[in-house]
This record gives sequence, C-alpha cells and structure tokens, in this order.
Amino acid sequence: MNFNSAEFYRSYGEYSQLPAPEKLEIAFAGRSNVGKSSLLNKVFNRKNLARVSAVPGKTATINFYALENIYLVDLPGYGYAKVAKSDKVRWSGLIEGYLHDKRDLGLIFQLIDYRHPPTKDDLQMIDFLIESELPFVIVFTKADKLSKRERMERMEGFAKEIPYFSDITHVEFSAENGEGAERIREIISELASEGK
Repeated sequence: MNFNSAEFYRSYGEYSQLPAPEKLEIAFAGRSNVGKSSLLNKVFNRKNLARVSAVPGKTATINFYALENIYLVDLPGYGYAKVAKSDKVRWSGLIEGYLHDKRDLGLIFQLIDYRHPPTKDDLQMIDFLIESELPFVIVFTKADKLSKRERMERMEGFAKEIPYFSDITHVEFSAENGEGAERIREIISELASEGK
C-alpha cells in the first residue's frame, strides 16, 4: 500500500452532509490536542496532510482522506472546554452521528495521551466503542516524552483505568521519532486488503 499517496478528500461540518458510505473507512478519534493531525502526517509521510494546530479544538469538522481503496476519517477532537456550547453540541452530534451511522467502518484508532490517565471523555468514548461493538485499537501518543520507567508506570495505570485493557490491542506512538507508525501502517494495510 502506498501510504504517501493519501490525499485530503473533503471536510464535513454537519452530520447531514456526510456522504453515503462507499468504501471501507478507518477512523481516528481522541480528545483535542492528543496529536491526531501529527499522527496522520507521520503515518502517511506528509508534512501537511492534516493541519496541525497549536489551538486545541481546532478540528471542528470530520475530515476524509482518500488512500487507494479506503477512506481515513479524522473525527473532531472532543473534550476541550473553551468552545461555545453550540459547537460542543454540533461536534458530539457529528461524532455520534458518524459512529452510529451504518458505515463500512473497519476500525477506530482511539488516541490517548501516554503521559496522563485517560480523561472522563476518553473513558466515555471507550465505553461507547465497547458497548457498540465497534472494533478499535488504542494508540498512546507522545511516547517519546516518557522515560522507560514512566512508561511502565503508565501501562500499569492504564491496566487499572481502562476497562478490559488486557483484551484491547494498543500501540505506543511518537510523531517525533516515528515509533509505532509502522505498526499502524500494518494494521491499515491488513484491513484494506480484507476490504478489497
């Protein structure tokens, strides 16, 4: 699979605008500022495929990227306090609408900041994915920011904090040094070849 060929396809600000499902979709979810745009850029070897912002809560749309026979879907970041209530309602409507829709959703990469316990929103999202029986993989971002000992401690913490943690596939990822990027590519390639 030629990951460098991923292209921005389209943005949707309202659930009603979403196109009818036509290809396998792989979605990326996580709280604001968890590093979704940086992950997309790293995994697809592009500097500006997804726009990285210093302002949390900037991705207020669902962004579709085309890659060969699949769509990569960047969901709006959740859980950022400093946005208008109407925006929050629209975003949650967008995210929930998308996830409840009858789409050909192969997998969700659920991003969590490696340095901290999962937020209340992260845990709500994980509960939702488990209850909805949606397939997902957890990606722990910003892995380069922790020492070996800190990683071990956080993993022990996650095992207690995240329900069914031992049954969930997880990837440790760093946009800085590329750790975990190859594993994410393998997972996407596998799904894309099944979806052909």
